[in-house]
Amino acid sequence: MNPSRWPAGLGGALLLGAALLYLGVLVLLPLLVVFVEALRQGLHLYLAALQDEGTLAAIRLTLLTAAFTVPANLVFGVCAAWLITKHDFRGKNALITLIDLPFSVSPVISGLIYVLVFGAQGWFGPWLIDHDIRIVFAVPGIILATTFVTFPFVARELIPLMQSQGTDEEQTALSLGASGWQTFRLVTLPNVRWGLLYGVLLCNARAMGEFGAVSVVSGHIRGLTATLPLQIEMLHKEYNSVAAFSAASLLALLALVTLVTKSALEWRHPELRQGVVRQA
Repeated sequence: MNPSRWPAGLGGALLLGAALLYLGVLVLLPLLVVFVEALRQGLHLYLAALQDEGTLAAIRLTLLTAAFTVPANLVFGVCAAWLITKHDFRGKNALITLIDLPFSVSPVISGLIYVLVFGAQGWFGPWLIDHDIRIVFAVPGIILATTFVTFPFVARELIPLMQSQGTDEEQTALSLGASGWQTFRLVTLPNVRWGLLYGVLLCNARAMGEFGAVSVVSGHIRGLTATLPLQIEMLHKEYNSVAAFSAASLLALLALVTLVTKSALEWRHPELRQGVVRQA
């Protein structure tokens, strides 16, 4: 069968219909409900809900967390992918396994680990208290937990892309007298710039929408340690549905922008889609 054509026959039509129904119920319908409920009582209440001080503080904290998390994961992802794909060394498989660790560990468990390490009763808790350093139930803990959950995204996007490109161009640059830094800056990075943007995009979306790990380490202190997902949960528990759905619409818009940008990158650069397939 030509993969570019629609499925033929009654069986193909039924499969296509079932797939569209499944996506409609699980993806499109909830997304539509978020915007309908957010605007149900008018645009003025929607805008007023977004201007609430607690929601604004949650937005600021979410942006601050992403501002620390994404650059850190960008640097780690580039270095890890370059090391794994361009060099052979002992412990290479162990490093790849560690990069995949956040995919196999529940975010709640990862948040609990930070509480056990940096909490008041944790390994370093007494020392941190003596030196008046707060990590858990404070902004540093939120940044650490979010960084852990999101650090595979950039590396896991770049690794298959760099593997497919090989090392021929780097070897040629080195043989012509380029230094290691010049080769990395002028050859390696330009070759992976779109894959890097792709990974950063996914990392940022996950960082701004992370709930499980942040919920454990934040303490849910409104205006101080409540990110936007936590603020949505608190508003929902207070039966303030308009404000909750209004805040949720911001995350939904982020998801839509991420999806559109991701699709545009895959359309312009098919090797990104191929890298995702190899990664899976």
